[in-house]
Amino acid sequence: MKLLTKIASAAALTACSFGAMAADYTDGDIHKNDYKWMQFNLMYAFDELPGGAFGSGDHSSNHDYLEMEFGGRSGALDLYGYLDVFNLSNSDSSDKDGFDKMFLKLAPRLSLDAVTGKDLSFGPVKEVYFSTLLNYGGGKSADGDHVENFFYGVGADVEVPWLGKVGMNLYSLYDMNAKKNDGYQFSANWFKPFYFFENGSFLSYQGYVDYQWGVDKIEGVKTDKGGATFHGLYWHSERYALGYGMKLFKDVYALDNNEAFARTTGLGHYIAATYKF
Repeated sequence: MKLLTKIASAAALTACSFGAMAADYTDGDIHKNDYKWMQFNLMYAFDELPGGAFGSGDHSSNHDYLEMEFGGRSGALDLYGYLDVFNLSNSDSSDKDGFDKMFLKLAPRLSLDAVTGKDLSFGPVKEVYFSTLLNYGGGKSADGDHVENFFYGVGADVEVPWLGKVGMNLYSLYDMNAKKNDGYQFSANWFKPFYFFENGSFLSYQGYVDYQWGVDKIEGVKTDKGGATFHGLYWHSERYALGYGMKLFKDVYALDNNEAFARTTGLGHYIAATYKF
């Protein structure tokens, strides 16, 4: 599961809330926008899809997990990532019993504005990137191997009405197990504080969308397209956050919604308690 882009600096929060400025590195100072953040999210998923082992016909999954989430900016490198640790109590009754204990997602993006020293912004596009994404572990893929996917393409920070800065990426997917390209993915993520309390805490609407297409079909196993979108309502203070999110699945990971194989279309729910470092 992919969680949400979090904002850990006042400058980044302001950009998301009140309009993103174009990234201007023509003065040669590529570190002027640097920041970093890290947090631990204790989470529980209800009705997550797909559930159970591939090919088992199992339905949704309900399970606990700890998510170590981090991100930031250093010069030309923009980074988001997390490490999920499933079934913390190692319970035999957990839906994750017998699966990989960990799932890693890393999403480094290289700013082309910073690398070239030119202002590449235009219209609502505030910064342009060479984007990558690595998914590793956490279960088995449709062909029975552990998930090892590498995505590469172009990205941008885009100013969207009301939402503010939205990260968008257009990837080609390389399946490292099959050693071949297997379709494309569009991803977008957002973080919108929309109500502020007198004590400085606030409510945010945050989420993402991942949509794949052009995937090689396997009859009864994989379709040629699919995806998921997450929509969350979160309360944030300086050190803590509490939130609920719902996730809509439609042939998620381009897996066929096949009762004999795995259910991949439906609605899941997530709750989270966060401590920020």
